Amino acid sequence: MKAIKKSIYLVFFLFSLFASAQTARVTGLVLDENNNPVEGVNISYQSRSVVTNSTGFYVITIPANQKVVLVYSHVSLKSVTQTFQLKPNETVEFNPVVTNKDNQLSEVIITNNRNRVTGIINIEPEVVRNIPKLSGGIESLIKILPGVNSNTELSSAYSVRGGNYDENLVYVNEVEIYRPFLVRSGQQEGLSFTNTDLIQNIEFSAGGFQAKFGDKMSSVLDITYRKPTKFGASLEASFLGGSISAEGVSKNKKWSAMTGIRYRDNSLLVNSQETESNYRPTFADVQTVVNYDASKKWQWSFLGNISQNKYSYQPLTRQTNFGTLSEPIALQVFYEGQEEDQYQTYFGAIKSTFKSNDDNTYKFIASAYHTQEQEYYDIDAAYFLGEVDSNIGSETFGNVTFNRAIGSQLNHARNDLDALIINAEVKGSHSIKKKFQIDWGVKYTHENIRDRIVEYEVIDSAGFSINPPIIDLPQNDQPYNPYVGPLVPYQNVRALNFVSIDRISAFAQWNTKTTLGSSQLWLNAGVRAHNWTVSGDAITSSSQTVFSPRAQVSLKPDWEKDMIFRFSTGFYYQPPFYRELRDQNGAVQANVKAQQSIHFVAGNDYNFKMWDRKFKLVSEAFYKTMNDVNTYTLENVRIRYRANNEATAYAYGFDCRLNGEFVPGTESWFTFGYLKTEENQNNRGNIARPTDQRLKFGILFQDYMPNIPNVKLYLNLTYNTGLPGGSPSYADAYQYQNRLRDYRRADVGFFYSFTERNEQKPDGHWLKKFKELSLGFEVYNLFNNQNAITNTWVRDSFSKNQYGIPNYMTTRVFNIKLTARL
Repeated sequence: MKAIKKSIYLVFFLFSLFASAQTARVTGLVLDENNNPVEGVNISYQSRSVVTNSTGFYVITIPANQKVVLVYSHVSLKSVTQTFQLKPNETVEFNPVVTNKDNQLSEVIITNNRNRVTGIINIEPEVVRNIPKLSGGIESLIKILPGVNSNTELSSAYSVRGGNYDENLVYVNEVEIYRPFLVRSGQQEGLSFTNTDLIQNIEFSAGGFQAKFGDKMSSVLDITYRKPTKFGASLEASFLGGSISAEGVSKNKKWSAMTGIRYRDNSLLVNSQETESNYRPTFADVQTVVNYDASKKWQWSFLGNISQNKYSYQPLTRQTNFGTLSEPIALQVFYEGQEEDQYQTYFGAIKSTFKSNDDNTYKFIASAYHTQEQEYYDIDAAYFLGEVDSNIGSETFGNVTFNRAIGSQLNHARNDLDALIINAEVKGSHSIKKKFQIDWGVKYTHENIRDRIVEYEVIDSAGFSINPPIIDLPQNDQPYNPYVGPLVPYQNVRALNFVSIDRISAFAQWNTKTTLGSSQLWLNAGVRAHNWTVSGDAITSSSQTVFSPRAQVSLKPDWEKDMIFRFSTGFYYQPPFYRELRDQNGAVQANVKAQQSIHFVAGNDYNFKMWDRKFKLVSEAFYKTMNDVNTYTLENVRIRYRANNEATAYAYGFDCRLNGEFVPGTESWFTFGYLKTEENQNNRGNIARPTDQRLKFGILFQDYMPNIPNVKLYLNLTYNTGLPGGSPSYADAYQYQNRLRDYRRADVGFFYSFTERNEQKPDGHWLKKFKELSLGFEVYNLFNNQNAITNTWVRDSFSKNQYGIPNYMTTRVFNIKLTARL
């Protein structure tokens, strides 16, 4: 027996000796760019792996007499690979230096001096694709930025520093993009124009922008689509719809193309609202980009889009509880009728770029936008305003026990709009002795609008029709006395407009970089001119011209701290678009002036390190004074102008944004904004503007599980104080200055990435084909907050009171999303 044991020990000894003779060791320290040791670096070969300790030290055993590829990987650093072929029992020291990843989960820290100098925020497209977003477009991320506000998650509309939804410029490949005209609510809107699958670069300015950008008063969103260099494809699918895209290049590399198809279905979101309904939307679009490099000096590109939004909505019932704990009230509504809306848009743009030499570039851009929109609805709402049983333990607890008011409301619309907008533009850029840059451009625009608006609203309370408050009619005190006056709708708008607007605009600007002592100094000065002529059937032709000088100064002191100070000012005129020419009765007022805003913006851009990681703090203080203001009412996302230039206004505030690696390897944002904006209508005194959102907090937070870096988290959190509003659109703003409740919302997404460590997988592995493959679970409105966008006004014939019942938006919704990229 002892002999057998000795034999076994001898076999194991010889085997271990042989095994050790067939292995080798690699040891060393893993260092970062500053020669500091890095803890937590994973060194792996096939199924073997070790991790560096707190001093950055590691040792790993590998097979001898064969090629072995070691992979050094870290969740926030670039991977390093090294090939070894060692002899048995050989030990080699290898000390790799690992560098920061350009983009792990999010936005790159902005180091582009051009953007820092001009005050432009640069956003990484990967962030837009990853964060949970209800609207499906880039606007969901824009709304987190400082100075940007929106209280409706289903719409791509946003306001900036006290402006409204119509005061923002949007460009894609230097071509101006237009929004639908007739949209009243976010759930009608469907898809944003920008396709996030095709985006290469995103830049945003909240004010004080240069003269090369167009004539709007608030902000600029400038988007550039990719130019493909090889074949690629992407797929995204979720309960809210899906998208697919493909791109490629020709053999001679002169042609490249990219096409994206999207489909959107908001049923999941609309069905989460209080109103039970039959909702059948179809939102779809096709977008393509074609590039042709005729030579090294001459390039051509085409951008095309076809979009169709069909919105079929049949509300059934609704119950909203409000009031107090001691006196709860419920609004019960029973609907008949439906809404059928349709928006079809066709867009095409061609751009030619000619670079005669390194110092001179010329561009020609032509585009056409055609939209056909219809908004048809007949909805009869019978409402009951009742008292709710609040006795705990009662069999009818929570139910309506007594109806104190009965009424109905009939809304009717037959609105049609057909708009054709054609643009042609020439631009040039010239570098003079490498010291100065001059940019210029001339643009012609023709707008042809054919619009029919037929809307009315009839309100009945306790069986008696309610007369409008703004028309001098006999008093209706039925049933005590018979009413002998005419029966008229509570609101009634009827108009037929055929309008043409011709515009010629031009700009010129000068840029230079110089020094002020040992500090760097950037200067920019420019001017815009805009002439427009309004004409049409039964319209007296009107022509006007405005000039907009603008300037920017940026200074980078010769300090150890990486800081840039900026100041910008200028005139920002907004010549009226068709919607701003149409008053609340539907009539076109051709002599409406351009609204004027003078910006004063002072900012600081500070790059610094904290916890040995990069951070950026951007802060701006701003003041805007506005003249010839075209006042308006805001209901959900529909703006109705008074077309009268009867007001002056101002806005001032402070915005700041801190972004950096709060979690190693990830980029997160924390934003804060303070705003106060008021207007003075006809010298009646200052009152809050409809977009006076006093405080704003926004967070974009990204994280991962250290032990399972494949699992990632994306959190999008917003808090906005309440907007002035909720009053009826016909009301006098000076008598209704109540605010809606504060807007609170958190959306979160959890994703598992199957391609997190693709470089460690053997050649031929099926996941090697994918740049990205992830499966995620998203929760919208995580805390199920009740956010209101408007109020429904109901009259109580018993107490003669009016109640503003909140119209709540979406509740908590769950979604599953699959993303794949080749």
